[in-house]
Amino acid sequence: MDALFLVLGLVLLIAGGDFLLKGSVDLSLRLSIPKIVVGMTVVSFVTSAPELIVSLQSALRGFPDLALGNVVGSNLANLGLVLGITLLIGTLDIRRSFYFIDWPAMMLASLLFYVFVVPDRMLGRTEGIIMVVVLFIFLIYLLRFQEPAIAEVPPAFVNILPLYKTIFFLGVGGVALWGGSELLISGAVGLATRLDIGERIIGISLVSIGTSIPELAASVIAMIRKEKAISVGNLIGSNIFNLLAVLGITAIINPIHVIDDHLIHSDLLWMLGISFLVLPLVFFPKGQRLGWRDGLILLAVYAIFLYTTFS
Repeated sequence: MDALFLVLGLVLLIAGGDFLLKGSVDLSLRLSIPKIVVGMTVVSFVTSAPELIVSLQSALRGFPDLALGNVVGSNLANLGLVLGITLLIGTLDIRRSFYFIDWPAMMLASLLFYVFVVPDRMLGRTEGIIMVVVLFIFLIYLLRFQEPAIAEVPPAFVNILPLYKTIFFLGVGGVALWGGSELLISGAVGLATRLDIGERIIGISLVSIGTSIPELAASVIAMIRKEKAISVGNLIGSNIFNLLAVLGITAIINPIHVIDDHLIHSDLLWMLGISFLVLPLVFFPKGQRLGWRDGLILLAVYAIFLYTTFS
């Protein structure tokens, strides 16, 4: 039953996130908010909703390691698993914004999180507020000075829906996210207890991989169709939001205390390492692009991470 709850929870989270995304984008367009703003704020926030709900519920129910493991594991999966598999299918050209905006912002967010959580083994309300403020400053900078670097609203969401469909998507999406998070957390904690392993391991592996499935599916489909919408910046942007928005908001509502030392001494270092690794991979052996060799390296690093975690 624990495994069934885990799977059903992930399915509801993915479906709920998709419904909520459609409803939120439609509502924003109805309010005549510019597409560039919707793409950068509404789409980015809502696509991080599954991670936010899971982390917030985990922290409130007394499972902080599951909350942190979910976010750290999602960031690792985005770069190691999702980007790795995507690169096995095709080559990605690197935009100029990667060097000056995307990668530095991701490293800054990662280091900020590391500095906040390591000394006292907790992420408090003050640190959460700082993280959310940094995120808003980053968004304002992008919207004001870097509009060409910002992804527009996905084409599938541009046509405005009938009002009853908008309300339906928002309502069903919100309920599915809440119900999915309840099932997933119950299943994850039950599975961890049954297998005699910590919530951190379940969160950083099964849960984080599950919440990264939508990004993996979207990236693979876009690469197969040879669409140019997919970029390294999309995955890096997801990592930035996971750290600053998901953990920031969670810490503001309920401070997160680290229980398992491996989160600090191992998992965070792996996250920092794979985040840094993307930069040299862009330059070697051929500059300004990532290919199948880089994909193999990222997948190998992620596989080693999982092996050391479970062992």
